[in-house]
Amino acid sequence: MTSAWVSRAISAIDRDFNRSADTHLIQVPCLQLPNISIYLKDESIHPSGSLKHRLARSLFLYGICNGWIREATPIVEASSGSTAISEAYFAKLLDLPFHTVIPANTSREKIKKIEFLGGICHLVDGGDIYSHAERIAAELGGHYMDQFTFAERATDWRANNNIAESMFRQMSLEADPEPKWVVVSAGTGGTSATIGRYIRYQKLSTQLCVADPENSVYYDFYQTGDRSVKSGGPSRIEGIGRPRVEASFLPTVVDQMIKVDDAASLAAMRVLQRLLDRKCGGSTGTNFWATMQIVAGMVERGESGSVVTLICDGGERYLTTYYDSAWIEQQGLDPAPYEAWLWDFLETGKPAAL
Repeated sequence: MTSAWVSRAISAIDRDFNRSADTHLIQVPCLQLPNISIYLKDESIHPSGSLKHRLARSLFLYGICNGWIREATPIVEASSGSTAISEAYFAKLLDLPFHTVIPANTSREKIKKIEFLGGICHLVDGGDIYSHAERIAAELGGHYMDQFTFAERATDWRANNNIAESMFRQMSLEADPEPKWVVVSAGTGGTSATIGRYIRYQKLSTQLCVADPENSVYYDFYQTGDRSVKSGGPSRIEGIGRPRVEASFLPTVVDQMIKVDDAASLAAMRVLQRLLDRKCGGSTGTNFWATMQIVAGMVERGESGSVVTLICDGGERYLTTYYDSAWIEQQGLDPAPYEAWLWDFLETGKPAAL
């Protein structure tokens, strides 16, 4: 029997969804690539500011409908920041206490946003945010959301306005409506799982590329099949890359993976800032760099068509890190060669050797 609180909670989430317009699809101005169109699905315009808004909504509905989340249940998550912001948003909507365990190097802007939404941040050094979150949930008698396990399970990949359905519906009136490629990066792996499954379910010829940053194991796992592989530390590109293989990452729905240097991600952010007159986050830079490698391959093979990738969140969350020259120098990163390569390709339409 459905309780009154469950009915109210689901109705509140449905009303919030109904108030939110779909996210925009932006065509990148690339005049020297006349036969290839590049699109950015702008997930930063969600109410909580990132792609993770969709995931958080799905995780809350999943937890409520499974009977794991009830009235006054404390919500606990392990996150690198953006999922925590989105979950804090929904926890506040439902008047539920929210705690998140995040790496100590998470940007100050993200921490402030979580706290603004009423969440409590528990900062830890190193990559083991999971056991801390499990412990806090047990101590509070709460529900550990565990995005890294449940992301691909909680999301309805067939329809229900998931990101894949929205993306392909918006592409339907474009000159090349069925993309040659969709390029995404992986944090939990939920987004790539959703898109990859949807492509197969709809019998599309689109291929899926996943971009992986430094200090992440997904690329190595994809190449070797070794699920036990570990990295030496957390990814510098917040929101994507993991030090261990997460349960929600499904390599079998991925057609290609590209390893992206962190300096290349920062370079791509700078190029996008000039192309779009706006700041985007680090994972968007990773996506765009990998997208341009896919496009370079298409140019070399004489192919035409469209490629779609994501703006995951806005750059205002990273003003003290990725947009801070002192931080970049401290990390020993040099985006300049990658930035020069991108501009040369965009201005000539011919990919050079890097």
